[in-house]
Formats: sequence, structure tokens, C-alpha cells
Amino acid sequence: MPEANHFSCITSIAGTGSYVPEKILTNQELEKLVDTSDEWITSRTGIKERRIAADDEATSDLASRAAEKAMEQSGVTAEELDLIIVATVSPDMFFPATACFVQRKIQAVNAVCFDISAACSGFLYALQIARHFVNTGSRTTALIIGAEKLSSMVNWEDRNTCVLFGDGAGAAIVRRDDDARNTSRRILSTVMYSDGNQTDILVVPGGGSACPITPENASEKLNTVRMEGREVYKYAVNAMRDAAEKALEAAGLGPDDVDMVIPHQANRRIIEAITDRLGIPSERVFVNLDKYGNTSAAAIAIALDEANRSGAIKKGDILLLVAFGAGLTWAATVIEW
Repeated sequence: MPEANHFSCITSIAGTGSYVPEKILTNQELEKLVDTSDEWITSRTGIKERRIAADDEATSDLASRAAEKAMEQSGVTAEELDLIIVATVSPDMFFPATACFVQRKIQAVNAVCFDISAACSGFLYALQIARHFVNTGSRTTALIIGAEKLSSMVNWEDRNTCVLFGDGAGAAIVRRDDDARNTSRRILSTVMYSDGNQTDILVVPGGGSACPITPENASEKLNTVRMEGREVYKYAVNAMRDAAEKALEAAGLGPDDVDMVIPHQANRRIIEAITDRLGIPSERVFVNLDKYGNTSAAAIAIALDEANRSGAIKKGDILLLVAFGAGLTWAATVIEW
């Protein structure tokens, strides 16, 4: 069932931030690694390049840098944070939580910290969870982060997946404001869904308790991404459209009210199919996957920060954020900026 709620108080986004590694891996460079081409990748995905983290850069490093930028923009200090949620499928390690490493790195000594795993929907899941905490009054200032080092989980011999993914992080500060007259960037509605019957079409099969990596199976690269692309496409388009419609309905709005769609940055064809079915023209869709590829939980967070800082969105705009990921999970959020 969807999670779509209106609250008596207002939850708003006080600031955003993002960080991507310096190293750029272009399609032309990938041509030297696997049997592929720039034309093949661009025509099927829209991706031209992606960022790759350094060997000594962990997911928490990417997350911390994005967090610092969000804190700077919002004027929030580390001591004011009382909740940190990191959405990731590429944590520093199984435990402790990557959020705890972020807490240590930014010195957010008063925060409760945990991770969530919802793949590409993770940032929107984190946004809804933080919204609940803030609106109950148990927390006042939340830092939510989508962060991934997917280069550590990619099989660089599989041309169908290695061309898709990149590394990066995006963050937002979520706060409560009971004075609606002075509130901007307010979260109007959220919906979330899951379908565990489709766990097999996008998965990292090895490395967990179900299939530990052993000397006997290490050569099979079971701890890398496996994907059935056609099945993912089929489910993604329908699920994201449905989530978008439900989130808009919960906010009392329709597609014509949307000033900017910020979709999950996975595939240009998926983005075009969703927005076409919603009847939203391409000039009202923010796309940056050509530069970063699919950064999973970080994708919408990075795009939101870029749209914010570049002036692509302005005060009063209605934003529709919509995502789809492994699980299967999908979600949508409507924000009045």
C-alpha cells in the first residue's frame, strides 16, 4: 500500500548539497575495456560519462562531502543535526552503518544514525522517513543522504551493466516549520511502494548470508550487479508513472501543475517514456545522467542539488521527484519549492 500523508505542520528542505568524484570515465574509455561503443551506450541510455571514486574514497567520504555542502547552504551546524539517514546499497561495510561513519566525519555528535537499503528509491524513502520523525516532534533537524560507490560492485567485464553506473552523493537538510506563511521548499506529499516478487531482475546475488563469497565461487563475481534490462524497463515505466500520479493526487495537483520533474537518472528512454505518459514536456524535466550515469540512491539527490544551485528551479515551483529501484521499490515526492 502507498504511504501518502498530509501533516498538520510543515516539513521543508532547508538546503541541498552534492559531491561527485574527480575521475571521469567516458564512453570512449569504456570501449577499451569491453566490447561496446559510444554510439551504442548513448543511443540506448543517454549516458556519455560517469564519475569513479578513488581507491581510498569510501561511500561515507562521498556522503560527508555532500552533507557539508547541504549544511553550509542551510546554515545548519553539525551539532544541530539530531538524525542522519544514509540511503545506500554500497555501504562502507556491512556494519557499522555508513551513517555512523558520516556522523564521525562531520562531528554530528547529537544525531541518531542509521542506513536504509532501497536501491535507487533510497533517497525518497529517506525523505519520507525523516519527514515522519520530524513531524512527530521526536527529531527537529534531519540530514538525509543518498550515496553510492557503485564502481566497487560493477563487473567490468559485463558490458550490459558496467556502462550504466557511477559514483556520487547528494544530501538534503529536512526541518520542521509550523509557520506555513514563511515556509518554502515544503514537502507536500510522498508515496512509497515495494514488490518483493520481483527481487531477481535487479540484484547483487552474492556477498550476503544467502550466498557468501568463498574461495570456490569467488571467480563467478557474484558480488556484482546482475540485471534483466528489459524486465526492469517494463516495470520501471509503469511503476514510476503510477507513483507520480498518486503523489500528485495526494497533493491535490495534476501533471499540468508540475514545473519540474526530477526523475531517477537511470536511462534516457525510461525518463522519456514516463514523462510522455504523464503529458509533461521535456523542457520541464531535469536530466543529468549524461554526466554521471546511474548513481542509484544518489541520483535524485544530486539532480535536486544541481537544479537548485543552477537556478533551474525557483521559489514557488512545484517539483515532482520520482524513482524506481531494485527490490522492487519505487516512490514519488511532490515539493513546493
